[in-house]
Amino acid sequence: MSRHLPPTADNALASQLELAFEDNRLAAQLYGDFDQNLALIEQRLAVSATPRGNHVLLKGAASKVDQARRVLESLYANLEEGRSIDIADVDAVIRMIETEDSQLTLPTLERKGKVRMAQIATRKSTIVARTPAQDAYMRAMERSELVFGIGPAGTGKTYLAVAHAASLLERGDINRIILSRPAVEAGERLGFLPGDMKEKVDPYLRPLYDALYDMMKPENVERCITSGIIEVAPLAFMRGRTLSNAVVILDEAQNTTSMQMKMFLTRLGENSKMIVTGDPTQVDLPRGEKSGLVEAVNLLDGVEGVHVSRFGDKDVVRHALVGRIVRAYEQDAMRRLARKEGDTEGLARTLGTLPRS
Repeated sequence: MSRHLPPTADNALASQLELAFEDNRLAAQLYGDFDQNLALIEQRLAVSATPRGNHVLLKGAASKVDQARRVLESLYANLEEGRSIDIADVDAVIRMIETEDSQLTLPTLERKGKVRMAQIATRKSTIVARTPAQDAYMRAMERSELVFGIGPAGTGKTYLAVAHAASLLERGDINRIILSRPAVEAGERLGFLPGDMKEKVDPYLRPLYDALYDMMKPENVERCITSGIIEVAPLAFMRGRTLSNAVVILDEAQNTTSMQMKMFLTRLGENSKMIVTGDPTQVDLPRGEKSGLVEAVNLLDGVEGVHVSRFGDKDVVRHALVGRIVRAYEQDAMRRLARKEGDTEGLARTLGTLPRS
């Protein structure tokens, strides 16, 4: 329940709103330990949020007060459904609300302005989208056969891809998960490295394993790897195969050549999905070698069955400083490419900073 109060005498443009939450126990969880959730809302939205029992008094600019209301009501709805919330969830809902009027693909908004964020659930864990870009990406993975996740590290594109694959495997929608990554450091000549196949590619696929262990019990992961249900395959070993009834994930795809990317994409078989992730600003290919990821995105964006999800520095879900670091590196990458080739159009279009013709 909410009740608008008259403007304050010292600022006629300010707004006051009192929210009431029926359950005192849930209200305490909503506020967070030492009211930390309210403190974050105050900091991010430039409002005052004062708790009084199961009531919260909001003060600030009218638009900001309304945003704070929607954030609190969305979080409270999650608590009513039996889900716990933490400071990261508060940050996620604030991001969602702040981008409502932007040109981004938005999450579904329920009545009363409550945000319904996309989720990925397995027996061990449930992941909720933390940014609008994550929300769009998670929904795209459900409906599209080929999804590109393009953007900087820390945006969750690889983690969410593995989580989605684990969820489909548990549901019985697929029979296999295939994880691949170009091993640029070894020049893709893995036969020269010591050990069996798993030992050769493990160092390159560690981030993918980390996500698997978060979504599945360790013993289940090991059993699936041993039985071949979860397969680790270097990109060079994909040639000649048809991958059916599987989710196939290619990580660090910016380091594929044009020929490698075409070879990989044409492995798609019946009842399969492909998820390709990468950061076009972090290409480690030899000088003069064009990234297969940049080319593929520019060629396939808009093709039926293909979805391109683009992440930016605002979607980084690690420390806030990481977002600013990513922004600085992206700008530097564009400058370096301009000096090197005199044309940043391909990269800009891939990153989503230039419209397609």
